[in-house]
Amino acid sequence: MRHIPSWLRIPIVFFIIFAITEFIIDSGGEPAFLAQPIVSLFLLLVLLILIAIEAITSALDNVLYQSLDAEAKTRYDAKRKAPSKLIQSIEKLYSKSVGQKPIEEEHVIILDHNYDGIKELDNDLPPWWKYGFYASIVFAVLYLVNYHILDGDTQIDELQTDIAQAKIDIEEYKKTAKNLVDFNTVTLLADASDLSSGKKIFETNCVACHKADGGGGIGPNLTDKNWILGGGIKNVFKTISEGGRDGKGMIAWKQSLKPLEMAQVASYLLKFEGTTPAEPKAPEGPIWENKSETAEIK
Repeated sequence: MRHIPSWLRIPIVFFIIFAITEFIIDSGGEPAFLAQPIVSLFLLLVLLILIAIEAITSALDNVLYQSLDAEAKTRYDAKRKAPSKLIQSIEKLYSKSVGQKPIEEEHVIILDHNYDGIKELDNDLPPWWKYGFYASIVFAVLYLVNYHILDGDTQIDELQTDIAQAKIDIEEYKKTAKNLVDFNTVTLLADASDLSSGKKIFETNCVACHKADGGGGIGPNLTDKNWILGGGIKNVFKTISEGGRDGKGMIAWKQSLKPLEMAQVASYLLKFEGTTPAEPKAPEGPIWENKSETAEIK
């Protein structure tokens, strides 16, 4: 590693640490250093430490070098200039893969004819080329057996399988990701924390029209069984999200509230049914009898 210059060594080590960080930290589809600023701070600190280590090491190396006598400096310089064992191994492997004969042995493979003093060598194909060709033959046989004899999955089959699995994974994710709910997937929330949050949202945004006890004012009474746009969690969620009837009624809250918040307030206000408000407003709309959540809005 010492034979690699510092201007190349620092980026190599840094990007290895960067790759390990991205692999360990789960940040979804976004890079970890963007999703979590603390990761960016950590990587910056790592870079500064690497630079400091290189500067300190270089300074110590220079101090030790100056303390050597002339003969020791000569041996040290010779050792530093000598190629590393790794480089020697790479060069040896490269020579074997190319398969060229040394210049002093070229007379063995030289051909008899020449043109204007230019002679031709009868070199064999490089070993890397021959091994690659043999590997392609083996791969072709395995490919033929797998896809044309054993009827293995094609790319289209694998794509369709992945798409089907992705749909299953999305539906499973939606069950725990409450902010992804919509009219079709919302369910009645019963947790105390959700109902408490729904109460706060109701008291902040809804009491002006429906009163604190749900008895109704400008808006309809929420304590009876009559619903203008249909009852049940799905219909109430959609009414909150999309608003009331055209030209009158409640505004659409989907721009102001998150899906989870709309589900919370819908679940909370459904608790008003059957209670007795102080000044109940007259019933509006038909009685909601169909309790099926898939029923169409009236």
